[in-house]
Amino acid sequence: MYLLATAPCVLLSLGLNLVLVRANPIVQRQRTSQQCGQGGPYFDPRDNGGSMLDASAGLGEPLNVIISGQSSPNVLDATGKFLNYANAIGFLCLGFHIGNPQQANLGDGRGWVNQTAVVRQDYGNSVFGTCEESVIGGNHFRIYQQQGSCALFLAVSIEEKASTNHRIEPNGYDAGRDALVAGAIGKREFDGVKYTTTAQTLEGLLPVGSQGIDQDIAIDGRVVLLTVTVHD
Repeated sequence: MYLLATAPCVLLSLGLNLVLVRANPIVQRQRTSQQCGQGGPYFDPRDNGGSMLDASAGLGEPLNVIISGQSSPNVLDATGKFLNYANAIGFLCLGFHIGNPQQANLGDGRGWVNQTAVVRQDYGNSVFGTCEESVIGGNHFRIYQQQGSCALFLAVSIEEKASTNHRIEPNGYDAGRDALVAGAIGKREFDGVKYTTTAQTLEGLLPVGSQGIDQDIAIDGRVVLLTVTVHD
């Protein structure tokens, strides 16, 4: 049964990364390094009619990690070089997911837009590890990029195995955020690229509790801001 479940992943891995990059319009790379982060690391989506919850089955998943728009430009290349950073911190993107894409409104004037990608825990295998996560569950996140700041807003959560329809684990939003941050801070390297990541905890961007949260899972209301620098 495991082989049957993972066989499509093997086939998808041969080409879907290229499909993902080509399918997203080049506007995803819309800002130069001079423009990104000029007004700060991000701006609060709520100030312009947006939300810190994405849209999921009428409720929302918290956007609980932000990659600062003052990070190195390569890290902010959401459909390209960011994926190398994802590999460096233990995640992999094969460019596919089950179900419809979720949307977020980051208050940047575009309204509700689809996620850029879903990125899954790689279990130490940077080629096919995401297939294992799809079967047995684990950490994963959705990416949304905010125009203007170029910040990447991530909806991070730990999901259960496929046989439970990938429900979010109890405390899966906070635990997923914390696991991603723990794996990211400090120095990391992948494919010859070296990264240094620092973290800052933000209060007040998300509600505390379960109201409005998908699957009625309570959250602590904290968002972690990561600033990622590429270095020699």
